[in-house]
Amino acid sequence: MGFTKEQLESFRGVGVPDLIGPQVLLLFVGINPGLWTAATQTHFCHPSNRFYPALRRAGVLDWSVDPEHGMTAEQRDDFVRRGMGITNLVNRATIRASELSRAELRAGGQRVRRLVDDLAPAVVAVAGVTAFREAFATRDAALGRQPDDLGPSQLWVVPNPSGLNAHETIETLADWYRRVADAAGLA
Repeated sequence: MGFTKEQLESFRGVGVPDLIGPQVLLLFVGINPGLWTAATQTHFCHPSNRFYPALRRAGVLDWSVDPEHGMTAEQRDDFVRRGMGITNLVNRATIRASELSRAELRAGGQRVRRLVDDLAPAVVAVAGVTAFREAFATRDAALGRQPDDLGPSQLWVVPNPSGLNAHETIETLADWYRRVADAAGLA
């Protein structure tokens, strides 16, 4: 199943377009695409990533993404029709987020601020507290709703669903995703 190491390496630096429809209520913000995500052109698409399984467990989605092929056109349409969107702080594929510079993350935070001003989602959910702290210059941020909104939107930090984040399970991620979906009025 999947890609060879050489095939994946050819996607280094490749971007993945935002998945955003005309009316976004809940905007998920990832750190940056991984190589597998770039290869499939589907956000959070790696066999070990728990994003879609957790959304399904939370009752936010009723379908699964095939990590070998990524989202189908019908799934993309359904995702945005449900009022959800996905973007990244940095749109450059790497093996690990640790390859990103502080400057890239800070620039990504500014880009997300502008995007949120344009879209005005009810909730913005940034996946990953460490990247959030750097991108938004908030050293003491913790998981959960942030004390300051991001423009017109509630700002939340949720756990990163990467398989590298061993502290979280599909169940704990589902709980977080259910909470942000409820806050956005999706459930």
